[in-house]
Amino acid sequence: MPLNSDNTMTERHSRLLYRKPTHADLPALFDIYGDPQTHLFNPAGPLRTLAHAEKVLERWLEHWSLRGYGWWAVTTEYSPDQVIGFGGIAHHDYLGEMRVNLGYRFAVSAWGKGFATQLGKAGLVHAFETLQLPDVYGLVRPDHAASIKVLEKIGMQRIGIQDDVPGKAPSLVFKASADAFKASHDPVVHT
Repeated sequence: MPLNSDNTMTERHSRLLYRKPTHADLPALFDIYGDPQTHLFNPAGPLRTLAHAEKVLERWLEHWSLRGYGWWAVTTEYSPDQVIGFGGIAHHDYLGEMRVNLGYRFAVSAWGKGFATQLGKAGLVHAFETLQLPDVYGLVRPDHAASIKVLEKIGMQRIGIQDDVPGKAPSLVFKASADAFKASHDPVVHT
């Protein structure tokens, strides 16, 4: 998806707006990532300090600087100044192998509205149509049924497991390839 003049990315008939995060998003990042409910399936748990949230944001901004893309701050077209989540595609370490990973985390108030599915689709469109990337991966805990459903719904295929959390069941690894995605989706018209 191309950037608009206001540094957002929008999709026709979209309810969500996606943009590069800024330092002004730090309070929203900490609110969302510091909420224990948003980390029910994350073995690391929620962020505990604003300083930790700031390090996460700096890492995201560095990824944007190096790659020209990364996790988005997500708002709605109805409340474009209120961040309801973060997500998109960015490089992630898969036990020593860097892969483009799709991820997302939304405020509890945004759950159950289809936003994760919409963001997932937008992330794949951006990866395959704009960036021309060959593959996108998703890593999900095996007991996180909602995220598994989202990845399956957007066309990602389970390809294996990754034993990435000591003492816990391995995470599930999903993958979408550009060829399969393009064969099963109509081109998106950007506004």
